[in-house]
Amino acid sequence: MNVTLSKRGDYVLRSALCLAHAYPTGRSRKIREVVAEMDVPQTFASQILADLVRAGLATSKAGRDGGYRLAAAPSAISVLSVVEAGEGPLHSERCALGEGPCRWEDVCPMHETWSAAIKAMRDALRSTTLEDLAVRDSLLREGAYEVPLDSHRRVPEVIELSDRMELEAGIGQALKALARPKDLLDAMAVASHHQAASLLLNDPGADGDPIVTIKAPATEAVEDGTRITVSWESQGDMLAVSVDMELSLHPVDPERTEARLGGKWTARPSSGAAPSAKDLVSAAAKSSARRMLRELAYCIEGSLPLDSATAGAPLLRR
Repeated sequence: MNVTLSKRGDYVLRSALCLAHAYPTGRSRKIREVVAEMDVPQTFASQILADLVRAGLATSKAGRDGGYRLAAAPSAISVLSVVEAGEGPLHSERCALGEGPCRWEDVCPMHETWSAAIKAMRDALRSTTLEDLAVRDSLLREGAYEVPLDSHRRVPEVIELSDRMELEAGIGQALKALARPKDLLDAMAVASHHQAASLLLNDPGADGDPIVTIKAPATEAVEDGTRITVSWESQGDMLAVSVDMELSLHPVDPERTEARLGGKWTARPSSGAAPSAKDLVSAAAKSSARRMLRELAYCIEGSLPLDSATAGAPLLRR
């Protein structure tokens, strides 16, 4: 379910924000100024500003010195009133579960929960003022606003992975692990995810046990070794990690094998996760790659069965 504003609601809120910036100056804004500053379509601008006037949130004046102006200070206008000026009243028009068994004739079992969710949204919008938005907008213009990592406009940074490690096992023993690649990769993915969470969330246990989805790995012979190409995603409570990886095994001598890891790594925090600096994200990617290789070494050198139990306590290893 996509909970976002319609285009009209979006444009009404942008226009109101433009008028909020102008309010302290005491001057009105022309339609062309709203269009230029907030990227509101010229063809809809007059209709959008009329919505604010009809709702009693703005006034209009014709003439050379005319234009549009807020009817009250931005601190006295709630975001809820602006949103409803464009969207109409925010409420549920029908029962959350629609039609159902005859025992639902009067009310469905989701009524209280759905009503509480709508009330929470209305309360949040009501408690936020146009002044609050104008302050945030000014900080964004100055580059002084700390952008949350769950921002829908933020593109996850793609980090190039490159690491290698010598395993205390011959190539034959190492290749036995690749005979069951999903179990091995699942253990590596879980360990990598927890390592990233320990840095980005500052708490290794904060993200719970991630759900790992692995795309079918491809194994091929390469010069003096074997390479496996695979992609996976790990989704925790507060963090999602995606990895496109190439892992190759090469014999060093009869008792040692070199594992080489390369690929791309991205992480997207869920709502509520604390923001992280770019250098910390890069450090998390590098640390996750090393953690993957350590998990690989643990599984191969220990000659342990690879199953869900193997992935259960990755942070206790090495």
